[in-house]
Amino acid sequence: MKTLFSSIAVTVLLASCAGADFKADVCIYGGTSAAVTAARAAAEAGSKVVIICPDPVLGGMTTGGLGSTDIGNKRAIIGMARQFYRDLGRHYGTDEQWNFEPSAAQAIIDSYVDNPNIQICKGYYLSSLKKKGTRICSITCSGEDGLETRTVKADSFIDATYEGDLLAMAGVSYHVGREASDVYGEQWNGSHLSYFHQFPDGVDPYVEKGNPASGLLWGIQDWTMKDEGAGDSYVQAYNFRLCLSNDPDNQIPFTRPDDYDPSKYELLVRVFESDPNPDINQYFGWSLMPNGKTDVNNRGAFSTDMIGMNHDYPEASWARRKEIIAAHKSYTLGLMWFYVSDPRVPRQLQEFVRGWGWAKDEYPSTGNWTHQIYVREARRMISDYVATQADCEGRGVVEDGIGYAAYTMDSHNCERVVVEKDGVLMVKNEGDVEIGGGLPYPISYRSLVPRRGECTNLLVPICLSSSHIAYGSIRMEPVFLELGQVCGLAASLAGRGDVQDVDVSLIQSTVGYPVEEED
Repeated sequence: MKTLFSSIAVTVLLASCAGADFKADVCIYGGTSAAVTAARAAAEAGSKVVIICPDPVLGGMTTGGLGSTDIGNKRAIIGMARQFYRDLGRHYGTDEQWNFEPSAAQAIIDSYVDNPNIQICKGYYLSSLKKKGTRICSITCSGEDGLETRTVKADSFIDATYEGDLLAMAGVSYHVGREASDVYGEQWNGSHLSYFHQFPDGVDPYVEKGNPASGLLWGIQDWTMKDEGAGDSYVQAYNFRLCLSNDPDNQIPFTRPDDYDPSKYELLVRVFESDPNPDINQYFGWSLMPNGKTDVNNRGAFSTDMIGMNHDYPEASWARRKEIIAAHKSYTLGLMWFYVSDPRVPRQLQEFVRGWGWAKDEYPSTGNWTHQIYVREARRMISDYVATQADCEGRGVVEDGIGYAAYTMDSHNCERVVVEKDGVLMVKNEGDVEIGGGLPYPISYRSLVPRRGECTNLLVPICLSSSHIAYGSIRMEPVFLELGQVCGLAASLAGRGDVQDVDVSLIQSTVGYPVEEED
């Protein structure tokens, strides 16, 4: 496979935000991995770039603990994305490295914006936008106090957030939640009782077993599951990916949170009661990273996903989002304390978890806790080309491909509800889908740009035009790295013209699309 970019030594210029407004060729809103590759691509093409980053550090989930990278097919990772994993390889003394520590990813991500054409302003949130006709003229962002503001004027803009705030403010069409299965003729969109990460039959949902009047246990939504394939506004569950260490000299012990509430984990006790031979891999995705660390993910019926408690996040204010993030953090800290302290946890599980602690040498700038909640899905643009299940299965017709996705159609659970089976009321998870397709498959350039009548100088590498179930396949960090580069190149090529008119062949030749067949 061809790769285009190699590491280069440049002089860093991270702009001081004090008293500064900006004029740029390209303005990027967001601090994700896609924001970084977009900035690097545009800067190397000669554009002046400003990144407005709401976050304290750059990189999103790539630097936020997602070190066990979901890929599907490594040959589908091209351009700057492939270079990233090769740069990680150099760090670890291999050709390529696909599992990595957050700090290793952070060093490489930071080096990618070490460029005099890139200015970075952190800690500012989109507050307003000026638009003339179909073109964004400027965006204004506010600091934490809501008073200090920064305004950026640019020729082209890139919404590189997980949330899609810029595209929404620009008046671009979007969807939140799951389309009904008949909207795009998809089998796996909409509501589906989960096959995986599911409770065994018979787990009682009530505080007092068998007594509905006693109320539902914490974590169960008090509503009725819809018909199979029905649409709604629910998004798949969020969590934090946990970087732990088994090195006693590099551990911060799990401690009891001030707001610890063991009743939040009573439903997990019910799972333990139904499990005669519990194994840690039934309750966590405990992936090992280099140097005795982990990327711990959700697994099983009750784990690190806070199911059903994030549905207002995509369109919430930042103040409300911070409340949701804080609730997820509290839940996760409490879960780990529950595992190491509660006598109802099976002995083999408790002893295993007690061998780990928070990695002391990770996330030093954010108090040894990741800066990024895993926003698996928020807004999704609706453009001239909507990626659907047909694309994932190799049935789509894409003549303007600029990158690839290559992963299973993967949605985490969306809700946890009471259902009746054989006359018995029990708790079940709903929304998990894990279905393979015809991999890899191309992503259309049209999925990255709005409809011409809505906006002509905006590109969207993360909240791209896709159905819920197709997004479950596309939403991987290697793909976001790819698409960020594409958007940065397109923004530079568009200049003061329309992004819909960019010569896609120029992007294809730069990123190495299509991948050449192996002999």
